[in-house]
Amino acid sequence: MLDNEAGRSHYIEVAGSRYAKQRGLCHSRQRLCRLAVVAVAGLAVFSMVSAVWAKEPFGMKQVINKARQLAGQPFQSSAGQVPEFLMKLDYDAWRDIRFNPEMALWKKEKLPFNVQFFHPGLYYDRTVAISIIEPAKVKRVPFSSALFNYGKNNFKDRVPANLGFAGFRMHYPINTKNYFDEVAVFLGASYFRAVAKKQNYGMSARGIAIDTAQSTGEEFPYFREFWMVKPVPGAKKMTIYALLDSSSMTGAYQFIIQPGKETVMDVRSTLFLRKKITKLGIAPLTSMFFYGENTSQRPADDFRPEVHDSDGLLIAFASGEWLWRPLLNPRTLLINSFRAPNPAGFGLLQRDLNFDSYQDLEAHYENRSSVWIKPSGAWGDGHVELIQIPTENELHDNVSAFWVPERMPEPGQPLSFSYTMSWHFPGSIQPPGGHVVSTRTATGKDEHIKKFVIDFAGGALESLPPDKRLTAAISVDGKARLIEQQTFKNTVTGGWRLVFQIRLEDQGSVERMLPQKKPPVELRAYLNDGTNTLTETWSYLYLP
Repeated sequence: MLDNEAGRSHYIEVAGSRYAKQRGLCHSRQRLCRLAVVAVAGLAVFSMVSAVWAKEPFGMKQVINKARQLAGQPFQSSAGQVPEFLMKLDYDAWRDIRFNPEMALWKKEKLPFNVQFFHPGLYYDRTVAISIIEPAKVKRVPFSSALFNYGKNNFKDRVPANLGFAGFRMHYPINTKNYFDEVAVFLGASYFRAVAKKQNYGMSARGIAIDTAQSTGEEFPYFREFWMVKPVPGAKKMTIYALLDSSSMTGAYQFIIQPGKETVMDVRSTLFLRKKITKLGIAPLTSMFFYGENTSQRPADDFRPEVHDSDGLLIAFASGEWLWRPLLNPRTLLINSFRAPNPAGFGLLQRDLNFDSYQDLEAHYENRSSVWIKPSGAWGDGHVELIQIPTENELHDNVSAFWVPERMPEPGQPLSFSYTMSWHFPGSIQPPGGHVVSTRTATGKDEHIKKFVIDFAGGALESLPPDKRLTAAISVDGKARLIEQQTFKNTVTGGWRLVFQIRLEDQGSVERMLPQKKPPVELRAYLNDGTNTLTETWSYLYLP
């Protein structure tokens, strides 16, 4: 398994966390947290709607045609549509703008889904057009300040009559039959997020990522128009179409969303390049890792043992290998790529679901979503890329993961990707064998020795007796060598524990004077019984 080049990580360390902040990789998590503050338009507003009769049923074909036509035109940014006084609002003032939930779309018809909209302002300087697809017509949902309660704000009369909405959120009863829970949000650029039953919002997804962590700077495409298919009574799924735009490309998207114990999105996309792109991220995920069980230096005076929305990257390769990469809060920007042609799946997971690991009664990190991407069809040659940037608090997302195609089409040629996105607790997505439960580190007998303690569980591990002899295949790439290893039954959990130590080699006089310059060490390990591989591959980047 350790010889499989598909699972090898290629490491880049970029000095200076200022880079990531300048390039916009670290977007504010406040944009999407505490979203229970705003709501949206309902059936009553449709007396103001002018219906447009469609020549044929509106669907993905029409959105693809719009994206193709848009790609043939010069890019025209829609930024600047929102009055300056709304953009100067602080978070509390924007949050005080609340939509009347009684006006939620389809609420009075008692359909299984209803939809609420967000007011522009604060971070949201673009408005989006939103239309409803009915059997014989497509009609636009108009904006009206009368739909909102502005709270302590006194500028309602200054809001333009045709301002437009910043985004929307979907509601569906997933926890109880009578209460419509917020299950998905589309708000800001091409960002969206969802939850499953008994979950809280955590990580986000995006429609696409362009030139993330490139020296030229990241480009943020945005959804400029949405179409929602009106659900029928008893519907368990809702279909949304979206038109994406940016200076480099356009795109047509279809989201079929089924909320529940596991909220599933079937995503189809067709992209058209306006110009060549250096790096394209497919199915990008964005999360936060502040510190965890593998963090040696934690913030002072914080009562919480761990703070993160996700604790690792999981990749299923076409070869059958599964790889687990625990997340880090690095000292500088880190970029790791894992060669993955035609991947079977990948995702950012929150595996640790124990409240004792977090002790946070407000954030409840143990209830955060994991997200798994399962490609439909063959995606071709490419790699999964993991980007981690330093953060000094939990307010900003600092982790991103996506798949990067090896080859890009010429401008104007369509590029299509389809995949299933599952928002879930991680128990539903596990390798067929054992998986990593925890990763802990400690200093060895001296400062040049590092100890790693990895617990495995699942698969056939629990059924193996304590006297069963298991071995670990361990590889060490970098200026270090393996000096000791032990594998034994964890009699408390029923799983198995691997403990090993590495010794850092002499780094030379420069490194001794500047210990922060010591090169990283790439580690990989898995358990076997001498014949069969019993677990996924644990992959770790140790930063001395």
